Amino acid sequence: MDETPSVSLPPDAESGIPQRPPQALEIGGRLFAWGTRTYVMGIINVTPDSFSGDGLLAAHSDPVSAAVAQATQMAAEGADLLDIGGQSTRPGHRDVSAEEELTRAVPVVAAVRAALPEMPLSIDTTSARVAAAALDAGADLINDVWGTAAEPGLLSLAAERGTPVVLMHNRAEAGYTNVVAEVIADLQRALDTAARAGIARERLIVDPGIGFGKTAEHNVALLHDLAALQILGRPILLGTSRKSTIGKVLDLPADQRVEGTLATTALGVAAGVDIVRVHDVQPNVRAARMADAVMRPGWRDLTK
Repeated sequence: MDETPSVSLPPDAESGIPQRPPQALEIGGRLFAWGTRTYVMGIINVTPDSFSGDGLLAAHSDPVSAAVAQATQMAAEGADLLDIGGQSTRPGHRDVSAEEELTRAVPVVAAVRAALPEMPLSIDTTSARVAAAALDAGADLINDVWGTAAEPGLLSLAAERGTPVVLMHNRAEAGYTNVVAEVIADLQRALDTAARAGIARERLIVDPGIGFGKTAEHNVALLHDLAALQILGRPILLGTSRKSTIGKVLDLPADQRVEGTLATTALGVAAGVDIVRVHDVQPNVRAARMADAVMRPGWRDLTK
């Protein structure tokens, strides 16, 4: 007699085996078919103090018009979606009130939506109040840099509206025993928290949070083992654009980190990431397309 224990799944239980690639997701009327190619998210910072030097409030007297021009250019360069934020997350940044963040970001969301009606838009915020106003103004996705930890109301809002959410890994302090394993574990907890709040798992995207609560060494280790995040079974967003780790490796200021960013984009594609979040859209689109041709050869017929 075979005495090996055997069990069956409880009713309505998932198999526990992550689907890869994950199920396609509609964002803002556009279908994102994960695993077929790499999507490029353009960054629009409506702040005075962006670490990358592209904060629209610092350089323009009319930031809304400047944002629309930037968004239009990014769309022409091949961006698949745009991420709009009114709160800087650079080290040593000044926190702003929800009211100020709302005043900065929401008019830009509305103006970009009017100018680019078919472009999926993301709101980069941890505030439920800002997210709600941005969704009303035309945003289609919430990008939460604290991965459910900042404000529980954000999850309730996303569940109520059926809005997809990016859950980014973050920690207040860079303390780890095994950074890759702990980032994966933290992201799994964030996914479980979001699911308990009523957000369908297929509407959740994960981001390892390069540069957030991590040293340069932690960031490089994560990039080296980025493919391990596929075990979560969710689309992966990678945000390395112009970040300080690239500056430390290459000894370059933020405005000279394009080539370093392109290297991480290509490595990210090789590791199976689904979205790259970038400041410089055109060169990253080109790098992603070339990497896709090598790593995902079915995405284009090269015999034509």
